[in-house]
Amino acid sequence: MKQLKHWQDPVNGALGVWLVLSPWILGYAGQATAMPNAVIVGLALIAAAFGAMLVPRAWEEWTEAALGLWMMVSPWVLGFNGHADAMRTAAVTGLVVLVLALWTLLTDKDYSRWWHDRTAH
Repeated sequence: MKQLKHWQDPVNGALGVWLVLSPWILGYAGQATAMPNAVIVGLALIAAAFGAMLVPRAWEEWTEAALGLWMMVSPWVLGFNGHADAMRTAAVTGLVVLVLALWTLLTDKDYSRWWHDRTAH
């Protein structure tokens, strides 16, 4: 069996599962924008994390980072910032996903080589 390259990917996958389930756990399943946002982004995060675990590539980490960034700003863009549980879940989970994805990108020598090659001059 292939060894896991980054511990951050299963954590981001678990955060994706949390996003999918959070509307029902926290009681915002009736929110017309917050619930589908959490479910769709959660499923996309699960897919990206699963892909990163099976065949690690930098684009999967960039996808996770973009999904995390979107979750951080989505309460204000989509207008559900008035629902505290949905807003906190999106913002905090998005921040954690973003940090973990960027951490992986910056610490993996295969992924960060492009950055170091550009800044070494």
